[in-house]
Amino acid sequence: MNQMLERACELVAQAQRIVVLTGAGYSRPSGIPDFRSDDGVWASYDPVEVASLRAFRRNPDRFYAWLQNLLEPMLAAQPNPAHLALAELERVGKIHAVITQNIDGLHQAGGSRKVYELHGHLRQATCQDCDRQVPMTSLLGEIRRGVAPRCGCGGAFKPNVVLFDEPLPQGIFWLAQKALEECDLVLVAGTSLEVAPACDLPLIALRRKARLVIVNLEATYLDGMADAVLHSDVATIMPILANQVSRVIGG
Repeated sequence: MNQMLERACELVAQAQRIVVLTGAGYSRPSGIPDFRSDDGVWASYDPVEVASLRAFRRNPDRFYAWLQNLLEPMLAAQPNPAHLALAELERVGKIHAVITQNIDGLHQAGGSRKVYELHGHLRQATCQDCDRQVPMTSLLGEIRRGVAPRCGCGGAFKPNVVLFDEPLPQGIFWLAQKALEECDLVLVAGTSLEVAPACDLPLIALRRKARLVIVNLEATYLDGMADAVLHSDVATIMPILANQVSRVIGG
């Protein structure tokens, strides 16, 4: 085990109240494409043209034509070893909360209980005219036929995800901020910290002298402020962290 990995394991083992911030890199090992890498989703699409609230209202059919390519990998995806590792760290009392930018629900499927989904989720959709909510699974037939699903009132159903030019859910964001105010270590994993306002969340904890561990393939703007940085795949590193911490706790 290299020195930086040993340091990360030591910090996680010593911490009493860890908050984890995850992004697309956490789900990449599960077969879900990320958005911002060279071969990510936005390499082929202009996000403002297909995934903004304004674009959705203008042309929901185009939005769903784009979503189809992303939806199938998400529906087929299973939690990877990194998701299971977080659930184990929560089980042994280390993790206080997981804050995620992902919309795939894999943290919950992997066993994590307290998950704050900053960008929403794909479990439900809401009619943009009458606010009726339905399970996304009930709309899959229309989506797969390339048709924007509509409510009985005629309004288009929008997945309960946060689109560009749409605010984050205030309640969830407040809970995430509160968790970071109370933690003693922030674990940033699978995110390059490029999307605001999520990218600024670790600063809340750092201002209160919390420790910072980063596990991400690419560099982040907070690498220089971190106590340990591992530029590695989360599916490789997170199980090692969980196993080492469980071993320390178990004696």
